[in-house]
Amino acid sequence: MAFRKMRNTVEEDQPAGTKVEGEIREFVQSDVVGIRRQPESDSELVASNVNQLLQRVAGTSVQEIDRLITEMQILRDALHSEAARVQREIVQYSTLTQAALQSTKIIAESLTQLKKALDAPALPDLKDRSVAS
Repeated sequence: MAFRKMRNTVEEDQPAGTKVEGEIREFVQSDVVGIRRQPESDSELVASNVNQLLQRVAGTSVQEIDRLITEMQILRDALHSEAARVQREIVQYSTLTQAALQSTKIIAESLTQLKKALDAPALPDLKDRSVAS
């Protein structure tokens, strides 16, 4: 029993195809053991062995499908979380970009006004005008 339990643990780590091959080997071995002891009828033995094999294969397939469904649900949740994070990042980036654009416009307007002020000719003093007239 301990050997079988250890063997099942090792088989769980292997791909599904390997598990099926292992089950087929077990079926063949149990079939050989069953042949050694004389069954009540050959048809009952064959039907029983085929039924057991089908239950094992179907059970393994269903377990594998359940495992895949669970993994896909976990991935779906991770994708939703990641999508929400990316959306928040985009909103933050957009806000930062708008603030930078507004700051750039303010700086450009200030520089334009400063340049106009520096380029404007200096007004002569009013005292100088009254003396010249």
